[in-house]
This record gives sequence, structure tokens and C-alpha cells, in this order.
Amino acid sequence: MREQLQHLAISPSGFVFDPMTGATFTANRSAMVLLEGIRDGKSLEELTNTLEKGFEQRGADLRRDVLEFVRSLQDEGMLPREFELE
Repeated sequence: MREQLQHLAISPSGFVFDPMTGATFTANRSAMVLLEGIRDGKSLEELTNTLEKGFEQRGADLRRDVLEFVRSLQDEGMLPREFELE
């Protein structure tokens, strides 16, 4: 189900290009980490641990924020509605 993210071109500056639709997005550093992590098949726990280490964030809010990011990707059609992080 992560296949939809496989074709995204993500530049180090945060520019995201979807060659399938022609859509472009700008992502901050944490969004880039999440996009790449989801694309690489990381679990919810792995993603939250990566954010905790890289951005010095802690707590249940971080888990909620990751799940909210996934929902926003679903809303934009970049992930299917049935996608769930393990």
C-alpha cells in the first residue's frame, strides 16, 4: 500500500513532486522524515522513535501527530484509506 509513495521525488530542500499527477508539495523536515519512513515501510513505533531522536519531541502527542500526518496523506490521495501503520 506504500506503492503510491514510491514514485514521489523528494528533494533535500523539502520539494516533493508526484510525477503521476504533476502535483508539487513543500514538506518541512519532520514531514520529509515521515514520508521517507512510510515509504520505506517503517512502523509507527519506528517513526515516532526517529522523530524523538531527530527533533527532541516526546510523548503521546507525537504518536497522534504521526497518525494525523497519515490521515492527511490519505485525504490528499497519496495513501489509500485502508492504509494503517503497524
